[in-house]
Amino acid sequence: MLLTSFPAGPLQANCYVAARGPGTKCAVVDPGMDAMDDLRLVIKELNVTPGAVLVTHGHFDHMWCAQDVAAEFDCPVWIHPSDRHLLSDPMAAISGESAAMLRQQLNMGDLPEFAEPADVRDAVDGATIDIDGLVFTVDHVPGHTPGTVFYRVDWDGPEAISQVMFSGDFLFQGSIGRTDLAGGSHAQMQDSLRDRVLPLPDDVVVLPGHGPQTSVARERVTNPFLAELAPIDGTA
Repeated sequence: MLLTSFPAGPLQANCYVAARGPGTKCAVVDPGMDAMDDLRLVIKELNVTPGAVLVTHGHFDHMWCAQDVAAEFDCPVWIHPSDRHLLSDPMAAISGESAAMLRQQLNMGDLPEFAEPADVRDAVDGATIDIDGLVFTVDHVPGHTPGTVFYRVDWDGPEAISQVMFSGDFLFQGSIGRTDLAGGSHAQMQDSLRDRVLPLPDDVVVLPGHGPQTSVARERVTNPFLAELAPIDGTA
């Protein structure tokens, strides 16, 4: 499997590109602000073509260029139905005051025109997304936003890794996504962590929306938000 990433935009959101191999279609995970130039370079270097955009949640720094990727490469955008409205109105996820502060911090004037891509598909819990032989499984993990998901794909490299998880702003190295924004819920976040992360094998690699990669094994031991949760069925 081919897999690479680059930080996009002033908030340095990780955009990932994954494909089965050269000459195939690829998944573009969370194309955020200013992602297009780097994305074009990456797909040329890897000799792949975007076959789908996978959005982990509807916050603007993770879906800013989703419409652009979909339009340029004629591919669908996958997002959970609960966050779908943010494709056309990303500022609905934050207050008007916060949006104004954000525009000032990022030195932005008027926001660009956002609209739903032509082909939007539902990334619902348990769905599988086949992109030219590379199959992603969707896990719905509300807490950061109502429609937050992570995407898992089997790893076929020589490393002792069973799967790779694209976790967006759900799970980071040593931390988790904030729950104080519109639609966030600490209780849902705890349930999602307990029910969807703790049962995973230790060797699953976690590729977060910001910052460095980690693993389920590392987070199980060192992440305070996971350590405080009761084990499932008495297992660690």
